[in-house]
Amino acid sequence: MKTMWHYAMKQKGLLMLNVICVFGFVIIELGLPTFLAKMLDVGIVNNDFEYVKKMGLYMVATIIIGIILYIGLAIVGARINTRLVQQMRNDMMKNIQQYSHQEYEKIGMSSLITRTTNDAFQVMTFMGMILRIGFITPIMFVSSIVMIVRTSPSLTTFVIGALPFLLGGILLIGKRSGPLSEKQQKNLDNINMILRENLSGLRVIRAFVNEPFEEQRFDKVNQKYAESSKKLFKLMASAQPAFFFLFNIVMVLVIWFGSVQIDAGSLEVGNLIAFIEYIFHALFSFLLFSAVFMMYPRAAVSANRVQEVLDLTPSIKNPENGVTETPTNGVLAFKDVSFAYPGNSESPVIRNVSFTANPGETVAFIGSTGSGKSTLIQLIPRFYDVSRGSITIDGVDVREYDLGTLRHKIGYIPQKALLFSGTIADNLKYGKPDATKEEMLEAIDIAQATEFIESKEKGLDEPISEGGSNFSGGQKQRLAIARALIRKPAIYVFDDSFSALDYKTDATLRNRLKKETTESTVLIVAQRVSTIMHADKIVVLNEGDVVGIGTHHDLLKECSIYYDIASSQLTEEELA
Repeated sequence: MKTMWHYAMKQKGLLMLNVICVFGFVIIELGLPTFLAKMLDVGIVNNDFEYVKKMGLYMVATIIIGIILYIGLAIVGARINTRLVQQMRNDMMKNIQQYSHQEYEKIGMSSLITRTTNDAFQVMTFMGMILRIGFITPIMFVSSIVMIVRTSPSLTTFVIGALPFLLGGILLIGKRSGPLSEKQQKNLDNINMILRENLSGLRVIRAFVNEPFEEQRFDKVNQKYAESSKKLFKLMASAQPAFFFLFNIVMVLVIWFGSVQIDAGSLEVGNLIAFIEYIFHALFSFLLFSAVFMMYPRAAVSANRVQEVLDLTPSIKNPENGVTETPTNGVLAFKDVSFAYPGNSESPVIRNVSFTANPGETVAFIGSTGSGKSTLIQLIPRFYDVSRGSITIDGVDVREYDLGTLRHKIGYIPQKALLFSGTIADNLKYGKPDATKEEMLEAIDIAQATEFIESKEKGLDEPISEGGSNFSGGQKQRLAIARALIRKPAIYVFDDSFSALDYKTDATLRNRLKKETTESTVLIVAQRVSTIMHADKIVVLNEGDVVGIGTHHDLLKECSIYYDIASSQLTEEELA
């Protein structure tokens, strides 16, 4: 409830208006049977048509005002609710954007999607019930009990006697629904995870003809979700028939003993009719409130899952008063850097790495798969923090920089080129929002993307599908490179960003890059020796250790591991 009310209380004016509408609606609902009783016991009994007419007009006016207040209650509640879930999702998104890889792995991508969508929706649904039913029913119940006692204290016994049975049933259902709700939401996480994997890996699944296996895999988790949902819904559904059974028993007893009292002259017909109305409002309010109460465990599970996202502190923190202004030269230095993934400090994946990269230099990294190349360069923009040692840019430790300032100095092109839905121009402006058309054309020209963009019907305004699925791997890589080029950063980081390019395009692109990055520091992770053989400095990694630093020709003579890699890719003439 703390999470829900935290957001609801941000709209105090609307909440106050909601409460006013609730009180007005309750008074009017209970006013109708009161007017009806007076019409029967005074107007009709005494044949006073004017009094009957007056009470009838009061009832019509009451109904009109009640409709207006109920519509107002619905509008105010909807406005509070939509703003609540909007702010909640915005806050979740804001916090998620600050997560490092460690937090993403801890919660899971699929679970984050479920929490931002389904769990937030569950909270919204529950708050919608609270703002309408949850506010109305306690007031209606208490007011109805007061009117019941005033009308006929002797018949009140039947109503009071039914309450313990109702309360016991509600508590029992509420206790059992909590674990079922938690299990249901976890199963929904698993459904989202498998569906996400299935859609992103569709080509692989089809290539291995594994559609039946994936269908069985999905059916298995879907069956678990269905079973937990059935148990929860059966539990909830059992409340209503049980209530109406008890309600009918109470009504039969009240009518029976009320008739006896009317016959004895101790109760009037109008009062009995009003009493029945008050009972209906009291017990039906109790039923509606019980529905809210039974929904609470499910909403509480969702609210706790939302709160976990909001409370999880990012391991990569933006320092207070971080450095925002430094000479931007692009001097990068690794000083005895070691890194181990969180929770695995005894097995560092990078050990004692030291090198310097200066503006105008191209520094390349090569090594076998799993040697730590990509991990090494991900330490520069602080996707992870070093476990030991330091990384400095322009003489300042990267951990002392304001994160925005640090990352503006870096143009990062990941191993897997990711394009966002929109147009080509939108994706290029992702690197520089105010980029002009001339700057975009220059960037795509350097990235060797001009030809295929001009072949598109709409050119720079060509739509990009989700994930860039309507472009080839090489086209996506070139667009990702152009997106970084347009930014003109001090440091370029290419994480195996040329792997999908043919040799000719690769060579042409690297030659153009060399001319355009004469004042920038360029870091390249690559598997192909031909991509990096002209680098000013090559760092050879093997199982997390630096086993060689130097030029291509020097390493051929001095580093056996580099020679083995090169000899597997180059001809004897190229090795000479």
